[in-house]
Amino acid sequence: MAETALAPDYQRILSVLESEAGREGMRCQQLAVALGLEAVPAKVEGLRSKAKRLVERGWALQVRPGVFTALAVPAV
Repeated sequence: MAETALAPDYQRILSVLESEAGREGMRCQQLAVALGLEAVPAKVEGLRSKAKRLVERGWALQVRPGVFTALAVPAV
């Protein structure tokens, strides 16, 4: 799967998770700030929903409730 198969919002989320989350992951409030959004409930919940979709589709991992990170893609 190519990252370009993702909508731009999802690409931005995945990019931040890849560059900033590390192994410990990133909370959605932190993700909102890293994306330049206000960390208000409406924005955070929207990001949480999108992050969960990335997990469902195999692009990200939820390391514990509310904490997400990008999956490491093995070199082929």
